[in-house]
Amino acid sequence: MTTAAKIEFKASAQFNPVFRPVNEWRGRYRILKGSAGSGKSVNIAQDYIAKLSDPAYAGANLLVVRKIEETNRDSTFAELQAAIYRMFGPYADRFWKVNLNPLALECKITGNRIIFRGVKDQRQREKVKSITFKNGKLVWIWCEEATELLSEDVDILDDRLRGNLNELNPNLYYQITMTFNPVSATHWIKGRYFDKADPDVLAHHSTYKTNRFIDPAYFRRMERRKEEDPEGYRVYGLGEWGELGGLILTNFEVHDFKTGKDNFDAFYYGQDFGYNHADAILGVGWKDGEVYICSEIYVFEKDTEEIISLAKQNKVDQRIEMFCDSAEPDRIKTWSKAGFRAYPVKKEPGSVKAQIDWLKGRKIHIHRHA
Repeated sequence: MTTAAKIEFKASAQFNPVFRPVNEWRGRYRILKGSAGSGKSVNIAQDYIAKLSDPAYAGANLLVVRKIEETNRDSTFAELQAAIYRMFGPYADRFWKVNLNPLALECKITGNRIIFRGVKDQRQREKVKSITFKNGKLVWIWCEEATELLSEDVDILDDRLRGNLNELNPNLYYQITMTFNPVSATHWIKGRYFDKADPDVLAHHSTYKTNRFIDPAYFRRMERRKEEDPEGYRVYGLGEWGELGGLILTNFEVHDFKTGKDNFDAFYYGQDFGYNHADAILGVGWKDGEVYICSEIYVFEKDTEEIISLAKQNKVDQRIEMFCDSAEPDRIKTWSKAGFRAYPVKKEPGSVKAQIDWLKGRKIHIHRHA
């Protein structure tokens, strides 16, 4: 890298002081829990771009993982691209090559690469086991929204980081980084990395209050949430572990009510795909500004054809629109071919949190037999 390039790079790189211990840590695990708006993911993206652009780390390669591979595009990939343009400005294209299909980033100075994968099923886990790079080795792994992952997923990733690095570059080291909002106090991440001391683990905590780049309006919004939604504020405002085993919604009532679609102002089905985690289909009515859960299918380890058969057995109305997880277009296509009006839900950054906030503001009725 030229002297001029170094000056431009240093002038553009701004970090939050709270993350200095994180960025300097060379142990095997960096585990970052924090509130919404704490800047943890922005910091990690910028830290990786800085290191992978530095010849001192020549031979390093990064694997970025989310449970669903496709969700990387609008989250981790976008965050890393933003870090490149933020740090290098108009010279970004001179230093980094961006590939959109498949998603990949490569530093033109060092040859270091970033690739993106998912671990939603056994096929994807097997693909992770066979990752190799033409230059250097896989030395760093970033698990974003790490609470989506099973402990077995992380064990498979952890096994990929092995071998002597001294001949390649003695400055390199193996490391897994996790970033997440700590929704449930019963989550395996807490037991493994936070509840016992381990010299290989840096367990870090941050909130929006320690983010010097947060805007005043967002700060005031989070302060209002403290009064309006104390439990949500614990997780998304203070970055503390959620209570009640991850129970997010308390504004519901379980009782009997008429479930025919003609009893509601609108009626839809919603499906969240799963296999190891549950596949869930809800029949949802909307009336007078309140939500009614009329029916439920909730199953584990069933393929799409088996779930379609269950839906027909349970008289899921094929004439009614079914909104599905957009991360799995092939499954949506299978449902459509089976005669259901299945459509993808458009997801935007921060949409899950926005949906939870929306539900917290409504009364939810759950049928006793749903």
